[in-house]
Amino acid sequence: MGERLKNKVAIVTGAGSIGPGWGNGKATAVLFAREGAKIFAIDINPVAAEETKSIIDQEGGVCTIAKVDVSNPEDVKSMVDQCLKTYGRIDILHNNVGIVVLGGPVDTSEETWDRVMSVNLKSMFLTCKYALPHMERQGGGVIINISSVAAIRYTGIPYITYYASKAGILGLTQGIAMQYAAKNIRANCILPGLMDTPLIREPLKDFYAAGDVEKMIEIRNKQCPTGKMGDAWDVAYAALFLASDEAKYITGTQLIVDGGLTSKLI
Repeated sequence: MGERLKNKVAIVTGAGSIGPGWGNGKATAVLFAREGAKIFAIDINPVAAEETKSIIDQEGGVCTIAKVDVSNPEDVKSMVDQCLKTYGRIDILHNNVGIVVLGGPVDTSEETWDRVMSVNLKSMFLTCKYALPHMERQGGGVIINISSVAAIRYTGIPYITYYASKAGILGLTQGIAMQYAAKNIRANCILPGLMDTPLIREPLKDFYAAGDVEKMIEIRNKQCPTGKMGDAWDVAYAALFLASDEAKYITGTQLIVDGGLTSKLI
C-alpha cells in the first residue's frame, strides 16, 4: 500500500464498471485505495460498485458504497451527506460518470439530448454544488472531472451529445477552479483519448465494425500513434497525480491522456 493519498477521503462516481474488465472509475477507486484513501464508491448499479468494493476490501483498503443517480439532485445531496456521516470529510471528488449515445444533430431526439446532458454534465455540476461548501469549510479539496478528447477534437464518430457534454465539462471545471483557487480547492479535467474500456464496446461496436468487437478494437488501435489504445489505468494514474499533493500548484488545467492522438493531423 502506498501513501500518496494517506488520510484522504475520496468520492468516486461511476466506481463500478459497466461491463467485464476495468472501467476508469473502477480502476481509479482501487488505485486511490491502494494509496491510502478511504473510498466512497458511487454507482447507479450497486452490484458493480460492490465488485469494486470487494477488490478494495481484499487488498486491505477502506471502501463504502452507495447507489446514487448522480443526475438527481436529491440523490447527490444525500450522497454528500452520507459520505460526511461515514468519514467526516471530503478531500477528493472524482467525477467519472458518462454515457455514449450515437447520433448527429438532426437524428438525435430532444429526449436523448436532455438525458446525455443530465448524466454527463449536469451530474458534475450537482456533485460540485453539494461538495464544494464542505471542502471550503474544511479548508481545501480536489475535484477531478473526466472529460474526453472529444471535447476538443472531432473523433469521426457522430455523437453530438457526447461532444457537447464533454466540452461543457471543460468550462464547468475551469470556472470552479478560478472561483475557488484562493480557497485551496483545485479543479482539473482529464481528457482520455481512445481507450479500451467496457464503456466503448456496446455503444460503438456497430459503428466501427458491424458488431464485431475485436475488429473494432483493431481499428481503434491503428488510429493511435502508439499503435494501441490506452486503458483505465492510464486514466487512473493521471487522476492519482492530480488528486495528490504532488499537483498542489495545478488547477484549471486539462490533462490529455491520449498517447499523442490529438497531436496528429490525420
